[in-house]
Amino acid sequence: MAEVDALERRAGAGKFEASLHREIGRRMARLADGVLAYRGHPVRRMLDEPPTVWREGETRLLDFGATDRAARSRTARAVLVVPSLINRWEVLDLTAEKSLLRAMAAEGLRPYLVDWGTPRAEERDFDLAAYVARLDRALAFVARRARRRPAVMGYCMGGTLSVALAALRPRRLAGLALLAAPWDFHADKTGHAFLLSTGPLLADLADKAGELPVDILQTLFWSLDPWLAMKKFGRFLGLDQRSDQAGEFVLLEDWLNGGAPLAGPVARECLIGWYGDNLPGTGRWIVDGRHIVPRKINTPALVMIPSGDRIVPPRSAAALADPERGLPNAIRLELPLGHIGMVVSSRARELCWRPLIDWLKAR
Repeated sequence: MAEVDALERRAGAGKFEASLHREIGRRMARLADGVLAYRGHPVRRMLDEPPTVWREGETRLLDFGATDRAARSRTARAVLVVPSLINRWEVLDLTAEKSLLRAMAAEGLRPYLVDWGTPRAEERDFDLAAYVARLDRALAFVARRARRRPAVMGYCMGGTLSVALAALRPRRLAGLALLAAPWDFHADKTGHAFLLSTGPLLADLADKAGELPVDILQTLFWSLDPWLAMKKFGRFLGLDQRSDQAGEFVLLEDWLNGGAPLAGPVARECLIGWYGDNLPGTGRWIVDGRHIVPRKINTPALVMIPSGDRIVPPRSAAALADPERGLPNAIRLELPLGHIGMVVSSRARELCWRPLIDWLKAR
């Protein structure tokens, strides 16, 4: 009898293993079909770029005020828009209907977008302080052109750099808007275990290679949700491939896959100084010889925190609006959106764009 039970258990285990392999095969095949459908999709981003009005090295400023007559008014508030160094700026100008920058211009603001470009000979030696210094010179150009103090809007890592800029040049900013800007890198380590454990190794790689390649950066983002690719490409395969929804998926994937490498010194500072040692969150981040301490920055600020963010934990971004250690003149606004959804989702215009534009216009 015992032998029969053992045989039945082995048979049951064999059936389960076979079912498991079949399901894995089915899901992998669906993932492959989804990726092939994405790669073969005809949609590409077709928007014309606004004019370049300033350039330094590989960095340039794009004047989105040229996209709408309302932004060319003498009373239009200039806004220096600072995206991340990693993912490019196009997510802020994805399509004519889903462009935060063009919506700002249509409302009478004049956005000047920082396009960081790709690190070349000069930028490969840049640290974060060098990028903040370049940002400072871009801000000075915008102020001269606008003949009044601009506001600064930073998205993701661009927001962290913008806080440093505000600390160094507080009298040059009319306001500071921060969208999902990471600050306290130890506030919530959920999902960042892989990055924290591999940070020193990747920093050494960046030192030797002179940069942290895009493929490595993509792996870090993938580690935040290893099942995301399978889920999202499976959903994409189920869409009408001629629909606007499918087209927007393709544009977003193109943006995600088209990032830039990080200069070696910047990669080391981010991996070791930010994620490893939490220098910003503990008031020990030094830029141009000065500690960047948010509570000492009196610039009016808007801190927007997407509660569904998987890239920047909400608690990390919320540190900038903390009553005790954050920006003292900050308005905190929590959004039921994700990191990317706050700028391109169907609810972004109502929940993020509208309050952001209203706040910037009130400066």
